Amino acid sequence: MFDNHKFQKLVEADNLTGEVVATNSFLIEVKGLEGVRLGSLVLFEDGQRGLVREAYNDKVILFNMDSERIMPGTLAVVADDTVQVPVGKELIGRVLNPMGEPIDGKGPLRAKDKSGIFNQAPGIMARSMLNEQLASGVAAVDMFFPIVLGQRIAILGDGKSGKSTFLSQLSANQSGSDRIVIYAMIGKRKVDVESLLNNLERSGAMKHTIVVVADIFDSLTLSYLAPYTACAMAESLWYGGQDVVIVYDDLSSHAEAYRQLSLIQEVDPGRDSYPGDMFYAHSSLLERAGKLLDSKKTLTALPVVITPNDDITAYLSTAIMSITDGQIIFDLNIFRQGIRPAVNAGLSVSRVGGQAQTVRQKRLSGTLFQKLAAYHRAEEFAHFGSNLSKESATDLKLGQQLYAILQQRPEELYTLVEQQLALETVLLGNAETDMDIKGLKESVKKRSHEIKDDKDFDRLEAELLKKHSLKPKAEAVADKNEVKESSSATR
Repeated sequence: MFDNHKFQKLVEADNLTGEVVATNSFLIEVKGLEGVRLGSLVLFEDGQRGLVREAYNDKVILFNMDSERIMPGTLAVVADDTVQVPVGKELIGRVLNPMGEPIDGKGPLRAKDKSGIFNQAPGIMARSMLNEQLASGVAAVDMFFPIVLGQRIAILGDGKSGKSTFLSQLSANQSGSDRIVIYAMIGKRKVDVESLLNNLERSGAMKHTIVVVADIFDSLTLSYLAPYTACAMAESLWYGGQDVVIVYDDLSSHAEAYRQLSLIQEVDPGRDSYPGDMFYAHSSLLERAGKLLDSKKTLTALPVVITPNDDITAYLSTAIMSITDGQIIFDLNIFRQGIRPAVNAGLSVSRVGGQAQTVRQKRLSGTLFQKLAAYHRAEEFAHFGSNLSKESATDLKLGQQLYAILQQRPEELYTLVEQQLALETVLLGNAETDMDIKGLKESVKKRSHEIKDDKDFDRLEAELLKKHSLKPKAEAVADKNEVKESSSATR
């Protein structure tokens, strides 16, 4: 039972009051509250809370944050001019709802500070150029489409195409750094939330992570507020001198919740029935990321968008791609071919990734794109069953070796140096011999610490190529026969 002491205290403080006169699902019409500000938090006498959406002379329209049930005649009082949530380092390692209330059973929060959730993005003059790479630990991303600290890069793909696995790998890869990762889980099933939390605990990433959860059983209003709450928490740490990575998982569910609220509100539907300010809702959220000029600290935004049937031309996916500085697309067809991670190299792009790469890394990325393009051409020829030219056969074999080195299990993570060393070693071999890919990966893990400059790269690559090159079968048989003959002669 709700203790209405707080409600009575707000009324006695002479805050604006009103009365519920009509309800429609999560939409509430209140008579009174004259002069209330948009975005204000309203408390009802039964303990439920509302967000002021529209204000007229004699009535106010609110979104109910807690349920679809509120009785006409219920009294309301303004609790705050803005929706405020707790912020600060005390939130790290905790699981919270979109109102900043703990839901992990670890006791109350000790946060001292609060912040509004609908904050303005930093101005252009307060920003700095992006120039430092955010390593995800996944070679297929770091070497091809590098994410830069402070960047906004979309993660697109159909369900079960590997997006969540990649994001878990990226989060785990921040262990040992001072970066904080914040997850906004929007409209998710409880099993998905539990899966994420288990992965974070198992990898140790929960120690530097904050999780904001609005599951499918929460109100549409909380699903709508979840990414803004997570962003406010990220901004507090960012302005306080921390590098922060925020994952919006996913903005498709957020857009769906906002669309339903808008349709209940009888807002004129636009393309795909989304309200006209859908683009603004997401652009105003994502532009809050960046790099600060004074502290050089960054807030990196990774919005996730679901693309059913790998269709990236829908309204929401094209809108998010136009807001962000690039996109990494996970392809379900590639996933079904057994390629992990299933990154679509033809459609993915990082528009600022090159700014964070060294000259050697840029050269490697360019070579990789060329070799994989040649591999796909050779693969098309191979489908006809005709004899391939020597050049096409080499392209086909090299491409297969590159895809083998790019394959990663969810628990596998590689530093940028390890990725570069492994890929350059395979390219150095140029498919002239078969490679022991598994052995090469193990050697790279053991010896990457030896690299200090380009000369070390060149030396180690030559040694690893020699060590892990497998002799052709005919040559191996000849060597074996030679050993036998030598043994017989000795006897």
